[in-house]
Amino acid sequence: MLYPTLRALLFSLDPETAHRFTLDSLSALRALGLTRSGPLPSRPVPVMGLAFPNPVGLAAGLDKNGEYVDALAALGFGFLEIGTVTPRPQPGNPKPRLFRIPEAGAIINRMGFNNDGVDRLVENVQRARYRGVLGINIGKNFDTPIERATDDYLACLRKVYAQASYVTVNISSPNTTDLRQLQEAGELDRLLGALKKEQALLAQQHGRSVPLALKIAPDLEPEQIGAIAGLLRSHRVDAVIATNTTVSRQGVEGLPQAGEAGGLSGAPLRARATEVVKRLSRALAGEVPVIGVGGIMAPDDATEKIEAGASLVQIYTGLIYAGPALVRETVAALAGAQRSS
Repeated sequence: MLYPTLRALLFSLDPETAHRFTLDSLSALRALGLTRSGPLPSRPVPVMGLAFPNPVGLAAGLDKNGEYVDALAALGFGFLEIGTVTPRPQPGNPKPRLFRIPEAGAIINRMGFNNDGVDRLVENVQRARYRGVLGINIGKNFDTPIERATDDYLACLRKVYAQASYVTVNISSPNTTDLRQLQEAGELDRLLGALKKEQALLAQQHGRSVPLALKIAPDLEPEQIGAIAGLLRSHRVDAVIATNTTVSRQGVEGLPQAGEAGGLSGAPLRARATEVVKRLSRALAGEVPVIGVGGIMAPDDATEKIEAGASLVQIYTGLIYAGPALVRETVAALAGAQRSS
Protein backbone atom coordinates (compact mmCIF):
# COMPACT_ATOMS: atom_id res chain seq x y z
CA MET A 1 0.00 0.00 0.00
CA LEU A 2 2.83 2.36 0.88
CA TYR A 3 4.90 1.87 -2.26
CA PRO A 4 2.49 3.45 -4.81
CA THR A 5 2.67 6.70 -2.81
CA LEU A 6 6.44 6.46 -2.55
CA ARG A 7 6.72 5.67 -6.25
CA ALA A 8 4.78 8.83 -7.12
CA LEU A 9 7.37 10.81 -5.17
CA LEU A 10 10.30 8.99 -6.77
CA PHE A 11 8.84 9.38 -10.25
CA SER A 12 8.68 13.13 -9.69
CA LEU A 13 12.49 13.11 -9.53
CA ASP A 14 15.01 12.72 -12.33
CA PRO A 15 15.42 8.93 -12.83
CA GLU A 16 19.11 8.82 -11.89
CA THR A 17 18.52 11.03 -8.86
CA ALA A 18 15.68 8.74 -7.79
CA HIS A 19 17.88 5.69 -8.33
CA ARG A 20 20.62 6.97 -6.02
CA PHE A 21 18.13 8.30 -3.45
CA THR A 22 16.35 4.93 -3.28
CA LEU A 23 19.54 2.95 -2.79
CA ASP A 24 20.88 5.37 -0.18
CA SER A 25 17.54 5.18 1.64
CA LEU A 26 17.58 1.37 1.58
CA SER A 27 21.08 1.42 2.99
CA ALA A 28 20.03 3.77 5.80
CA LEU A 29 16.94 1.69 6.60
CA ARG A 30 19.04 -1.46 6.74
CA ALA A 31 21.42 0.21 9.18
CA LEU A 32 18.39 0.88 11.39
CA GLY A 33 17.22 -2.72 11.05
CA LEU A 34 14.06 -1.74 9.17
CA THR A 35 14.46 -3.66 5.89
CA ARG A 36 14.57 -7.27 7.02
CA SER A 37 12.26 -9.29 4.81
CA GLY A 38 11.45 -11.88 7.47
CA PRO A 39 11.13 -15.62 6.78
CA LEU A 40 10.52 -16.50 3.16
CA PRO A 41 9.04 -19.72 1.76
CA SER A 42 11.70 -22.38 1.29
CA ARG A 43 12.38 -22.82 -2.41
CA PRO A 44 16.06 -23.87 -2.67
CA VAL A 45 17.38 -24.46 -6.18
CA PRO A 46 20.70 -26.08 -7.18
CA VAL A 47 22.11 -24.40 -10.31
CA MET A 48 25.69 -24.16 -11.63
CA GLY A 49 26.85 -26.23 -8.67
CA LEU A 50 25.61 -23.50 -6.32
CA ALA A 51 22.78 -23.66 -3.76
CA PHE A 52 20.34 -20.77 -4.33
CA PRO A 53 18.06 -20.21 -1.29
CA ASN A 54 15.29 -19.17 -3.64
CA PRO A 55 15.15 -18.68 -7.42
CA VAL A 56 14.47 -14.92 -7.46
CA GLY A 57 17.53 -12.78 -8.08
CA LEU A 58 18.40 -9.16 -8.69
CA ALA A 59 19.52 -8.46 -12.25
CA ALA A 60 22.73 -6.58 -12.96
CA GLY A 61 22.58 -2.83 -13.44
CA LEU A 62 20.89 -1.69 -10.24
CA ASP A 63 24.08 -1.80 -8.17
CA LYS A 64 26.88 -1.31 -10.66
CA ASN A 65 29.68 -0.87 -8.12
CA GLY A 66 28.60 -3.29 -5.39
CA GLU A 67 27.95 -0.41 -2.97
CA TYR A 68 24.56 -1.63 -1.75
CA VAL A 69 24.94 -5.39 -1.52
CA ASP A 70 23.89 -5.69 2.13
CA ALA A 71 20.91 -3.37 1.73
CA LEU A 72 19.62 -5.20 -1.34
CA ALA A 73 20.16 -8.62 0.24
CA ALA A 74 17.76 -7.61 3.03
CA LEU A 75 14.89 -7.50 0.51
CA GLY A 76 14.81 -11.31 0.32
CA PHE A 77 16.52 -12.05 -2.98
CA GLY A 78 17.88 -15.57 -3.40
CA PHE A 79 20.91 -14.11 -5.15
CA LEU A 80 22.30 -10.78 -6.28
CA GLU A 81 24.12 -9.80 -9.45
CA ILE A 82 26.16 -6.60 -9.42
CA GLY A 83 27.88 -4.70 -12.24
CA THR A 84 28.35 -4.35 -15.14
CA VAL A 85 31.93 -3.51 -14.21
CA THR A 86 34.82 -2.71 -16.56
CA PRO A 87 38.59 -2.85 -16.03
CA ARG A 88 38.92 0.94 -15.81
CA PRO A 89 36.44 3.47 -14.38
CA GLN A 90 34.30 5.21 -16.97
CA PRO A 91 31.53 7.82 -16.77
CA GLY A 92 29.16 6.18 -19.24
CA ASN A 93 27.14 8.01 -21.85
CA PRO A 94 26.13 11.68 -21.54
CA LYS A 95 23.06 12.52 -19.47
CA PRO A 96 20.12 12.30 -19.69
CA ARG A 97 20.39 8.57 -20.32
CA LEU A 98 17.59 6.98 -18.29
CA PHE A 99 13.91 7.39 -19.23
CA ARG A 100 10.69 6.07 -17.73
CA ILE A 101 7.65 5.12 -19.79
CA PRO A 102 5.09 4.53 -17.02
CA GLU A 103 2.19 4.11 -19.45
CA ALA A 104 3.83 0.86 -20.58
CA GLY A 105 5.65 -0.17 -17.40
CA ALA A 106 8.93 0.31 -19.21
CA ILE A 107 12.33 1.98 -18.95
CA ILE A 108 14.80 2.97 -21.64
CA ASN A 109 18.43 3.32 -20.66
CA ARG A 110 21.63 4.14 -22.49
CA MET A 111 23.86 4.22 -19.43
CA GLY A 112 26.92 2.86 -21.21
CA PHE A 113 28.52 0.78 -18.42
CA ASN A 114 29.05 3.75 -16.10
CA ASN A 115 31.04 2.38 -13.15
CA ASP A 116 33.97 3.06 -10.84
CA GLY A 117 36.13 0.26 -12.22
CA VAL A 118 36.72 -3.31 -11.14
CA ASP A 119 39.15 -2.51 -8.32
CA ARG A 120 36.59 -0.33 -6.55
CA LEU A 121 33.87 -2.97 -6.95
CA VAL A 122 36.13 -5.61 -5.39
CA GLU A 123 36.85 -3.30 -2.45
CA ASN A 124 33.14 -2.74 -1.92
CA VAL A 125 32.36 -6.46 -2.00
CA GLN A 126 35.14 -7.19 0.47
CA ARG A 127 33.55 -4.74 2.94
CA ALA A 128 30.07 -6.23 2.59
CA ARG A 129 28.74 -8.69 5.16
CA TYR A 130 26.59 -10.58 2.66
CA ARG A 131 27.62 -14.23 2.27
CA GLY A 132 24.91 -15.39 -0.12
CA VAL A 133 25.16 -16.10 -3.83
CA LEU A 134 26.76 -13.11 -5.56
CA GLY A 135 27.10 -12.80 -9.32
CA ILE A 136 29.48 -10.22 -10.76
CA ASN A 137 28.72 -8.99 -14.27
CA ILE A 138 31.75 -7.98 -16.37
CA GLY A 139 32.12 -5.98 -19.59
CA LYS A 140 34.61 -4.09 -21.70
CA ASN A 141 35.59 -0.43 -21.57
CA PHE A 142 33.93 1.71 -24.24
CA ASP A 143 37.28 2.70 -25.77
CA THR A 144 38.74 -0.80 -25.95
CA PRO A 145 38.70 -1.89 -29.62
CA ILE A 146 36.32 -4.77 -30.19
CA GLU A 147 39.20 -6.95 -31.42
CA ARG A 148 40.78 -6.56 -27.96
CA ALA A 149 37.58 -7.05 -25.98
CA THR A 150 38.74 -10.44 -24.72
CA ASP A 151 41.58 -8.73 -22.86
CA ASP A 152 39.09 -6.66 -20.87
CA TYR A 153 36.93 -9.65 -19.99
CA LEU A 154 39.96 -11.64 -18.88
CA ALA A 155 41.24 -8.73 -16.78
CA CYS A 156 37.89 -8.44 -15.00
CA LEU A 157 37.55 -12.18 -14.53
CA ARG A 158 40.92 -12.35 -12.79
CA LYS A 159 40.07 -9.43 -10.50
CA VAL A 160 36.59 -10.56 -9.41
CA TYR A 161 37.18 -14.31 -9.29
CA ALA A 162 37.91 -14.56 -5.56
CA GLN A 163 34.83 -12.53 -4.59
CA ALA A 164 32.25 -13.97 -6.99
CA SER A 165 29.91 -16.93 -6.63
CA TYR A 166 29.56 -16.77 -10.40
CA VAL A 167 30.69 -14.37 -13.13
CA THR A 168 28.44 -13.12 -15.94
CA VAL A 169 29.97 -12.16 -19.28
CA ASN A 170 27.90 -9.30 -20.69
CA ILE A 171 28.15 -9.17 -24.49
CA SER A 172 24.59 -7.98 -25.05
CA SER A 173 24.22 -4.38 -23.90
CA PRO A 174 23.07 -2.20 -26.81
CA ASN A 175 24.77 0.84 -25.28
CA THR A 176 28.45 0.05 -25.96
CA THR A 177 29.46 0.37 -29.59
CA ASP A 178 29.93 -2.96 -31.38
CA LEU A 179 29.53 -4.99 -28.16
CA ARG A 180 26.75 -7.17 -29.57
CA GLN A 181 29.11 -8.14 -32.37
CA LEU A 182 30.63 -10.54 -29.82
CA GLN A 183 27.45 -12.65 -30.09
CA GLU A 184 28.40 -13.66 -33.63
CA ALA A 185 29.54 -17.27 -33.80
CA GLY A 186 33.21 -16.73 -34.67
CA GLU A 187 33.73 -13.93 -32.16
CA LEU A 188 31.86 -15.78 -29.42
CA ASP A 189 33.77 -19.00 -30.03
CA ARG A 190 37.09 -17.21 -29.50
CA LEU A 191 35.85 -15.31 -26.44
CA LEU A 192 34.41 -18.36 -24.72
CA GLY A 193 37.51 -20.40 -25.49
CA ALA A 194 39.74 -17.80 -23.83
CA LEU A 195 37.46 -17.38 -20.82
CA LYS A 196 37.06 -21.10 -20.18
CA LYS A 197 40.82 -21.58 -20.38
CA GLU A 198 41.33 -18.78 -17.85
CA GLN A 199 38.57 -20.19 -15.66
CA ALA A 200 40.43 -23.49 -15.43
CA LEU A 201 43.69 -21.75 -14.51
CA LEU A 202 41.99 -19.62 -11.85
CA ALA A 203 40.24 -22.68 -10.42
CA GLN A 204 43.66 -24.27 -9.83
CA GLN A 205 45.03 -21.10 -8.26
CA HIS A 206 42.05 -20.49 -5.95
CA GLY A 207 41.09 -24.08 -5.21
CA ARG A 208 37.51 -23.63 -6.43
CA SER A 209 35.76 -23.31 -9.75
CA VAL A 210 33.65 -20.16 -10.17
CA PRO A 211 30.91 -20.71 -12.76
CA LEU A 212 30.69 -18.58 -15.90
CA ALA A 213 27.37 -17.35 -17.29
CA LEU A 214 26.79 -15.60 -20.61
CA LYS A 215 24.19 -12.83 -20.94
CA ILE A 216 22.59 -12.54 -24.37
CA ALA A 217 20.27 -10.11 -26.16
CA PRO A 218 16.58 -10.61 -26.91
CA ASP A 219 17.04 -9.33 -30.46
CA LEU A 220 18.50 -12.53 -31.88
CA GLU A 221 17.16 -14.53 -34.81
CA PRO A 222 16.28 -18.20 -34.18
CA GLU A 223 19.37 -19.39 -36.07
CA GLN A 224 21.57 -17.14 -33.93
CA ILE A 225 20.04 -18.56 -30.77
CA GLY A 226 20.74 -22.04 -32.08
CA ALA A 227 24.36 -21.17 -32.87
CA ILE A 228 24.87 -19.65 -29.42
CA ALA A 229 23.33 -22.71 -27.79
CA GLY A 230 25.77 -24.90 -29.68
CA LEU A 231 28.73 -22.87 -28.47
CA LEU A 232 27.45 -22.86 -24.88
CA ARG A 233 27.31 -26.64 -25.00
CA SER A 234 30.64 -27.16 -26.72
CA HIS A 235 32.50 -24.81 -24.38
CA ARG A 236 30.60 -26.14 -21.35
CA VAL A 237 29.54 -22.70 -20.18
CA ASP A 238 27.86 -22.97 -16.80
CA ALA A 239 24.69 -20.93 -17.51
CA VAL A 240 23.09 -18.46 -19.89
CA ILE A 241 21.10 -15.38 -18.90
CA ALA A 242 18.25 -14.48 -21.24
CA THR A 243 17.85 -11.62 -21.80
CA ASN A 244 19.30 -8.14 -21.75
CA THR A 245 17.33 -5.07 -22.91
CA THR A 246 15.90 -4.78 -26.42
CA VAL A 247 16.42 -2.22 -29.17
CA SER A 248 12.86 -2.88 -30.33
CA ARG A 249 10.17 -0.33 -29.51
CA GLN A 250 7.27 -2.73 -29.86
CA GLY A 251 4.75 -2.00 -27.14
CA VAL A 252 5.76 1.63 -26.58
CA GLU A 253 5.11 3.09 -30.02
CA GLY A 254 4.00 6.70 -29.87
CA LEU A 255 4.47 7.09 -26.12
CA PRO A 256 6.52 9.92 -24.59
CA GLN A 257 10.24 9.06 -24.38
CA ALA A 258 9.79 6.00 -26.63
CA GLY A 259 12.01 7.54 -29.31
CA GLU A 260 15.02 7.77 -27.01
CA ALA A 261 18.01 5.64 -27.97
CA GLY A 262 19.00 2.78 -25.70
CA GLY A 263 17.77 -0.54 -24.41
CA LEU A 264 14.12 -1.05 -23.50
CA SER A 265 13.21 -3.06 -20.39
CA GLY A 266 10.03 -3.80 -18.51
CA ALA A 267 6.63 -5.12 -19.50
CA PRO A 268 7.05 -4.74 -23.30
CA LEU A 269 10.08 -7.06 -23.16
CA ARG A 270 8.30 -9.90 -21.36
CA ALA A 271 7.06 -12.00 -24.29
CA ARG A 272 10.20 -11.50 -26.36
CA ALA A 273 12.47 -12.54 -23.48
CA THR A 274 10.30 -15.54 -22.65
CA GLU A 275 10.47 -16.73 -26.25
CA VAL A 276 14.27 -16.62 -26.14
CA VAL A 277 14.23 -18.59 -22.87
CA LYS A 278 11.99 -21.18 -24.51
CA ARG A 279 14.14 -21.53 -27.63
CA LEU A 280 17.35 -21.73 -25.61
CA SER A 281 15.91 -24.35 -23.27
CA ARG A 282 14.90 -26.55 -26.18
CA ALA A 283 18.26 -26.16 -27.90
CA LEU A 284 20.29 -26.76 -24.74
CA ALA A 285 18.29 -29.84 -23.76
CA GLY A 286 19.11 -29.45 -20.08
CA GLU A 287 22.89 -29.29 -20.58
CA VAL A 288 23.16 -25.59 -19.67
CA PRO A 289 20.76 -23.93 -17.22
CA VAL A 290 18.89 -20.80 -18.29
CA ILE A 291 18.31 -17.77 -16.07
CA GLY A 292 15.25 -15.85 -17.23
CA VAL A 293 15.06 -12.06 -17.07
CA GLY A 294 13.03 -9.46 -18.89
CA GLY A 295 9.57 -8.08 -18.18
CA ILE A 296 8.99 -9.73 -14.81
CA MET A 297 6.56 -7.20 -13.36
CA ALA A 298 4.43 -9.62 -11.32
CA PRO A 299 4.76 -13.16 -9.90
CA ASP A 300 2.94 -14.69 -12.87
CA ASP A 301 5.62 -13.32 -15.19
CA ALA A 302 8.27 -15.21 -13.22
CA THR A 303 6.19 -18.38 -13.34
CA GLU A 304 5.98 -17.97 -17.11
CA LYS A 305 9.79 -17.85 -17.34
CA ILE A 306 10.14 -20.99 -15.21
CA GLU A 307 7.54 -22.81 -17.30
CA ALA A 308 9.47 -21.77 -20.44
CA GLY A 309 12.53 -23.57 -19.09
CA ALA A 310 14.35 -21.13 -16.80
CA SER A 311 15.88 -22.49 -13.59
CA LEU A 312 16.17 -19.06 -11.97
CA VAL A 313 14.75 -15.59 -12.65
CA GLN A 314 16.03 -12.05 -12.17
CA ILE A 315 14.14 -8.79 -11.78
CA TYR A 316 15.05 -5.11 -12.08
CA THR A 317 12.49 -2.91 -13.83
CA GLY A 318 9.68 -4.74 -12.03
CA LEU A 319 11.25 -3.67 -8.76
CA ILE A 320 11.08 -0.03 -9.86
CA TYR A 321 7.38 -0.25 -10.75
CA ALA A 322 6.05 -2.74 -8.19
CA GLY A 323 8.40 -2.13 -5.26
CA PRO A 324 10.23 -4.50 -2.90
CA ALA A 325 7.08 -6.55 -2.21
CA LEU A 326 7.53 -8.06 -5.66
CA VAL A 327 10.48 -10.11 -4.36
CA ARG A 328 8.55 -11.77 -1.54
CA GLU A 329 5.43 -12.27 -3.66
CA THR A 330 7.42 -13.90 -6.45
CA VAL A 331 9.31 -16.21 -4.11
CA ALA A 332 5.99 -17.27 -2.58
CA ALA A 333 4.38 -17.86 -5.99
CA LEU A 334 7.27 -20.00 -7.20
CA ALA A 335 7.36 -21.96 -3.94
CA GLY A 336 3.65 -22.63 -4.32
CA ALA A 337 4.10 -23.72 -7.90
CA GLN A 338 6.88 -26.10 -6.82
CA ARG A 339 4.66 -27.71 -4.15
CA SER A 340 1.79 -28.22 -6.58
CA SER A 341 3.94 -29.71 -9.36
